[in-house]
Amino acid sequence: MGVFDDVNKWAKTQASSLSDAVKKFKNKKFMEATVAGCAMVAFSDGTVKPEEKAKMAAFIKRNEALNVFEMPEVITAFEKYVQGFEFDLQIGKGEALNAIGKIKKNSDEAKLLIRVCCAIGTSDGDFDDSEKAAVREICRELELNPEEFGLQGTVGNMPEWMQKK
Repeated sequence: MGVFDDVNKWAKTQASSLSDAVKKFKNKKFMEATVAGCAMVAFSDGTVKPEEKAKMAAFIKRNEALNVFEMPEVITAFEKYVQGFEFDLQIGKGEALNAIGKIKKNSDEAKLLIRVCCAIGTSDGDFDDSEKAAVREICRELELNPEEFGLQGTVGNMPEWMQKK
């Protein structure tokens, strides 16, 4: 009976591991888009605050589609996008929008991403104009109406470095 229990336990472990691997593969684009959007909003005022990074990490941990990712992998991806902005603002923005655009066809993921980005913007207690402008730009990339998320306004409020040239 002991050998059968061991084999059964091993099979369950393998099935769970395979399920996690499939979830990870299936949701890699969403994870990348989420951290790219969070980085774009967090960096929109020129600095990434600890509250913004913590809010993003908490969302990843809570989201069923994303909690299969190890937090070091998520933080590494987030820092990659932040470093892109630090290297060159336009290149960083292009890299972030490229990752974000990959989920455009999944409206549920796209809308959830906008809500997460709004949460990142408010995490320090002040959803300022530069953060709102960054979220509006993400909305445009995802072909969503910013007004649906309470983000009325135009590109005019966007910091100069984030405006398309």
